[in-house]
Amino acid sequence: MDEGMLEEEDGERGEAGAKRMWESVETLTKYYKEAVLAGDYQTITEIETVLLRLETEKNKLEERLSTLTEEITSGKEKFIRLQADFDNFRRRSEKERLSVRSNAQGEVIESLLPMVDNFERAKQQIKPETDKEKQIDTSYQGIYKQFVEIMRSLRVAVVATVGKPFDPSLHEAIAREESEEFKEGIIIQEFRRAFLLGDQLLRPAMVKVSSGPGRKIDKTATQISLEQPAAAAGMDEH
Repeated sequence: MDEGMLEEEDGERGEAGAKRMWESVETLTKYYKEAVLAGDYQTITEIETVLLRLETEKNKLEERLSTLTEEITSGKEKFIRLQADFDNFRRRSEKERLSVRSNAQGEVIESLLPMVDNFERAKQQIKPETDKEKQIDTSYQGIYKQFVEIMRSLRVAVVATVGKPFDPSLHEAIAREESEEFKEGIIIQEFRRAFLLGDQLLRPAMVKVSSGPGRKIDKTATQISLEQPAAAAGMDEH
């Protein structure tokens, strides 16, 4: 390809068209082959200069691409960490909100527990005899039943005591007593009920715990013990 052809194409396509042509590797390769075959060293030199410049730009672009890739990867990792941190924050916030709500609810319910004690105490002590007293007692027990249903709807549950092993996390032992019926460490009497709000203990139960059966007196040993002083006295007489 001679210089006249290049000038003609430059004139037809204009400066922008010529620039795109020279920056096209495929076109440059084609013209480079033609220039080599034609022995056009000036064109060969020009094309090699352009190719060298394109190679330099390519290397720069590859470096830039590598940098951008690293930045994107780093940004993606940061985004993932931020997303994880946000999810953890959201879970903590929800947990704290539920905890605050549960604590507030627990405080309110705990303040009502003495009322439950009074209802239970009255239920055990009041023995209605007349029709009027029975009517009042029925009304009274109806109110208590409604109260119990409300407490149950709030996930309030009674902690089992009598016949159960003593658990210091649920029960408070205020007395110990020997028992032939219950093994050592078993609750034999309840003085005050314990209540749970879900998994949260509102108050422990006050209970009496068995210390196991008392020591049985060995009658044979007792008899020998009583006889020994008498035998000794006989020996003294001799």
